[in-house]
Amino acid sequence: MRNALLALVLSVFAPPLLAQGAPPQAAADQPYTMEYYYKVQWGHQQEFLQLFFKNHYPLLKKGVESGRMISVRIETPANHMTEDARWDYRVTIKYKNSTVATTANPEEESLIKELWPDQETYRREEQRRFEILLAHWDLPVTDITPSK
Repeated sequence: MRNALLALVLSVFAPPLLAQGAPPQAAADQPYTMEYYYKVQWGHQQEFLQLFFKNHYPLLKKGVESGRMISVRIETPANHMTEDARWDYRVTIKYKNSTVATTANPEEESLIKELWPDQETYRREEQRRFEILLAHWDLPVTDITPSK
């Protein structure tokens, strides 16, 4: 009797539990969106942003120019958050498709050398950008807004 009751309870509650979570992104040939979050050491936000715009944003712009990416948006929150939830910058990239988003750009190394001929300075500044970074995470997102 107890086993039958347990089976009944599981059959009623298990399907909703399995249905939880984000829906998958669109088909492989559809745009794919990723959000990249950066949490910087207090007092170093402007330094990080300056280095980001100098040493990473031009590479992102090249990705848009080449067609690998559809768009790049950089945002910062208007209000403060609790320290554990805090992020300083969010970069939202809409890629051409999921394959482009999840594979390395074979041209990236040559683009880096082209954009920053002084590789020693570039490497030093990129190292500094990551030294002042407390946390960084990537989040694929799916637009589930109803069409009508």
